[in-house]
Amino acid sequence: MKRQEIDWDSLPAAGDLFGEMYLAEVAPKPASDAEPDAPKPRDTVFQGLAICAIAAGAAAWLSEHYMFPIILLGLLIGLSLSFVAKDPRSHMGLDFASRTCLRFGVVLLGLQVTFAQIGSLGVEPFAALAAIMTVTFLSGIVGARLVGQSSYTGILAGGATAICGASAAMALYGIIGRERVNQSQFAITLVVVSLASALAMSLYPILAEYLDLTDEQAGFLIGASIHDVAQAIGGGYAFSEEAGSYAAIVKLSRVAMLAPVVIITGLVIGGANTVEGDPLWKRLALPWFIVAFFGVVLLNSLVSIPMPIRDAALSVSKGLLLIAVIATAMRSRLDLLMQTGIRPAIPVVIATLVSLIASFAAVMLIA
Repeated sequence: MKRQEIDWDSLPAAGDLFGEMYLAEVAPKPASDAEPDAPKPRDTVFQGLAICAIAAGAAAWLSEHYMFPIILLGLLIGLSLSFVAKDPRSHMGLDFASRTCLRFGVVLLGLQVTFAQIGSLGVEPFAALAAIMTVTFLSGIVGARLVGQSSYTGILAGGATAICGASAAMALYGIIGRERVNQSQFAITLVVVSLASALAMSLYPILAEYLDLTDEQAGFLIGASIHDVAQAIGGGYAFSEEAGSYAAIVKLSRVAMLAPVVIITGLVIGGANTVEGDPLWKRLALPWFIVAFFGVVLLNSLVSIPMPIRDAALSVSKGLLLIAVIATAMRSRLDLLMQTGIRPAIPVVIATLVSLIASFAAVMLIA
């Protein structure tokens, strides 16, 4: 029996099931069937700020239990959380933390300084201190140029070493701007400044005792050469009670120089937002937080503020500066960190050594 052939052309066309499903998914829907667009979440400071606050709490806990510098811990935790900055939802909060928290932290720092404290230092010690700060500041710039870094990196290193560590570096960074020094280079500077200050707090009192310095000499040496305020005062008290009191006066006199140094730096290099050809009044305009810092110092000098309020202000200032440091570290790109290597750290090391040598020379001259 002859088999009947099938006329395939006369049969309905067979379709690819998966192909049809794909076309149904990608095909534009009719206007009547279209779903309304889902509302986009509004950007707020909460996400980034909350992460910084949690990291600050972790740094504070670790510092309290393991006796490690809190700023350095904050920097390391912030660098380990740098992947968070890839999420755009964190950007507004991180910017708020690194800028606004920094500025208010610097302002509150002014409650720890009075003009009477500076006056009690005396003319010769204050002149020697000003000379030490100038030499240290310039050595940071020279050290940066020696290793092929920009002068702006040297300004950060020299300023942080000469004045008050990380808080001074962040205040100067507000003048320099991230266009001149990227945040990875800035993060390295902060890490090395904090580490050098921690080492100095442990070593300088031993060195002062080995050199057989008096209490006043040791207080001047430690207060004039250690970067961070708390560590300078702690290093002084590690030598003796009298040395700690004198180191506090010397160190707070350095803190009072934050405003003049930032002002002069802004006039020399111009602010981050100024361009060539701007009128003189715009180039002379000071950041509001530096003006406020000076105003708080003046208020603290004229009005007797109770010690509990000053202590609370110091705690808040430290917390705000810690959050700002963490946010800055989180915004740092680790790939740029790998490219720059340790070169941004060398100016800090040079400025630290120059500060120690100049302080010791001043102690011998004014003894």
